Amino acid sequence: METNIRRAEKKDCARLLELITELAVYEKAPNEVTVTLAHFEESGFGANPVWWGFVAEVNGHVEGFALYYIRYSTWKGQRMYLEDILVTEKMRGNQLGKKLFDQLIIEAKEKNLAGIVWQVLEWNEPAINFYKKYKANFDGEWINCSIS
Repeated sequence: METNIRRAEKKDCARLLELITELAVYEKAPNEVTVTLAHFEESGFGANPVWWGFVAEVNGHVEGFALYYIRYSTWKGQRMYLEDILVTEKMRGNQLGKKLFDQLIIEAKEKNLAGIVWQVLEWNEPAINFYKKYKANFDGEWINCSIS
């Protein structure tokens, strides 16, 4: 099995949206993905990109991804926000998630960011156990808020 971790490219966007939809189904929110391919492409590869990412290829086919953006903390400065990381169900257990996460760490260090932050659903035990391997801090004090 030939694996390759590389930067996401515009040509990957359709596949990334497929994987994002797979993640939404896993997270029991399949109807929440409303972004269009055109908007997704423009947001990552237009004149002012707001997200960046890496893909995990297996034998030339994208089987996983990690997508991030830069957020600003008034306490810590610029930090990487990991929006999503996913490896297809059939490819889990092959270290693709580890390779993607390790690449994010390298990227954060190269960009002199003050750390990486993300969210994980409280019932997603496989993901929680994955993050524990990195000695992640889990903060139950904050409540998520949003408006549409």
